[in-house]
Amino acid sequence: MRTSPTRATGRKLISVAAVSAALVAAATTSVAVAQEPAAQVATPDATAQAVAAPAERLIVGYKAGAAEATSNQAADADAAAKGKEAGESLDFQRRLGTGAALVDLGEELSKTDVADVIAEYQADPQVAYVVPDRLKKPMADPNDTEYAKQWDLFESTAGMRVPGAWTTSTGTGVTVAVIDTGYVTHSDVAANIVGGYDFISDTAVSVDGNGRDSNPADPGDWYAAGECEQTEGSDSSWHGTHVAGTIAAVANNSKGVAGIAYNAKISPVRALGKCGGYDSDIIDAITWASGGTVSGVPANTNVAKVINMSLGGGGACSAATQSAITGAVNRGTTVVVAAGNENANASTSNPANCNNVITVGATGRTGARASYSNYGSVVDISAPGGEMSTGTANGILSTLNSGTKTPGTESYAYYQGTSMATPHIAGLVALMKSANSSLTPAQIETAIKSNARALPVSCSLGCGAGLADATKTVQAVSGSTGGGTTGTVFSSSTAVSIPDNGSAVESSIAVTGRTGNAPSALQVGVDITHTYRGDLVITLVAPDGSTYPLKASSTSDSADNVNTTYTVNASSEVANGTWKLRVQDVASSDTGKINGWKLTF
Repeated sequence: MRTSPTRATGRKLISVAAVSAALVAAATTSVAVAQEPAAQVATPDATAQAVAAPAERLIVGYKAGAAEATSNQAADADAAAKGKEAGESLDFQRRLGTGAALVDLGEELSKTDVADVIAEYQADPQVAYVVPDRLKKPMADPNDTEYAKQWDLFESTAGMRVPGAWTTSTGTGVTVAVIDTGYVTHSDVAANIVGGYDFISDTAVSVDGNGRDSNPADPGDWYAAGECEQTEGSDSSWHGTHVAGTIAAVANNSKGVAGIAYNAKISPVRALGKCGGYDSDIIDAITWASGGTVSGVPANTNVAKVINMSLGGGGACSAATQSAITGAVNRGTTVVVAAGNENANASTSNPANCNNVITVGATGRTGARASYSNYGSVVDISAPGGEMSTGTANGILSTLNSGTKTPGTESYAYYQGTSMATPHIAGLVALMKSANSSLTPAQIETAIKSNARALPVSCSLGCGAGLADATKTVQAVSGSTGGGTTGTVFSSSTAVSIPDNGSAVESSIAVTGRTGNAPSALQVGVDITHTYRGDLVITLVAPDGSTYPLKASSTSDSADNVNTTYTVNASSEVANGTWKLRVQDVASSDTGKINGWKLTF
């Protein structure tokens, strides 16, 4: 692999507008154009007038079976060959978690140069797609005013009716990955923080002195006037910390605010820094957070069942980003994204316009669509995001930091934006998964929509299914596989590692307060992370030692993870006592862990 030339911080970036124009100019009968429909690609005239976001690389997806799809050496050679044909010096940088290749375009490329490079890739029948590595930005409108009233949780007019859900679920056993600016230490969230990762590879963006590492601490994302294509400078936002507090700030600790899922865990996954963050880093963050493999990055020991992405940028959802999202959803992770803050149709903002995500619009304290919130048919649901034009206290209060550039003392502040609405839904998803671990991402989205209530103020432009109702939604899914039946639930959220090709491990649940025997249709919900589930043998052990096989090993089942509910006729067993889930890996080369499990009587 060749070494990329060192670049100055003030490097010239190829704009997304230029690359989009090149895609149009170079379009023949290519896979990339087929996967990004003409209706979503701007015409050359419209593109020339578009507001450009920085980009200097391409993300290239190869078809299965192509040598370049798995071999870095082959992808490197392909980049060099295509660069030679186009008269440019291209450089393969790294493999993304989805398998796509990140290719550097070099410097000082004109629109015509970019078009030539893209045409070379598009003409290759082994290339599935080629898209720009676009820059995403945090979607928030920060304000440092403090005030301790969380109307967004409980007010009857426009609150999300969260307290009623807490009698059923508080998020225990669920990890939420916040793909954002990282996390700055705050005592009101610290108890719920678990390991994350810093995925920012460009030191000009990371501003922490290095590239990727296991420390997702937020050093600040401030910039001076004239930087980040802005005429005015900006203080550090501490955006990821504000989002984290909305989801899982500690409750009942006699200070600060309460998170929506206050017993859930937050995994800070840093992908946004100074001026924003690149698609390539966000794609790897999505993949890793959901339990996928990213080259050069240690395996994630805190796999998230929910991903919060309060970020976005203009343009269609690229095939590269969609591939990462689809992979996450297939691994059982629900992806929640912001609709955007441009007061425009959300179909023009990505990842809001990607498939298999829950896209969230923002409402204010009256229940009306917030003046800045994007709208339209791609919005799935609305949640409180604040409307501070009517008063600071009408924003969303959460955890923050007082530092204007680098971290100072911890604080609280009101912010507004679809960035603030999104963690409301991510928190709700955590409550749902805690109440019913067998729910799939599709079932979660359906339940949130079907249990929403009408907005108190009409939204003719499109605000999704309505205003999310946490109490009604959690009650609907509690103790059921798909959303209707309720029952008494006993659960364990203690993680237990499963050794590779080793002895069986067990996780216990103590059942008390029942009379008589267990039901003939005992529901056993299982949540296991594993890289080859065919290796696993899973057994339910009754209090008297009787065993009930749930899953046998299989050499043909190569999929990841076990996230499902088994039905067992346990009518001959006394209900009260210690029940155990026994899991054994019977083949080599793969490991995993029991994240949690539950019994529904």
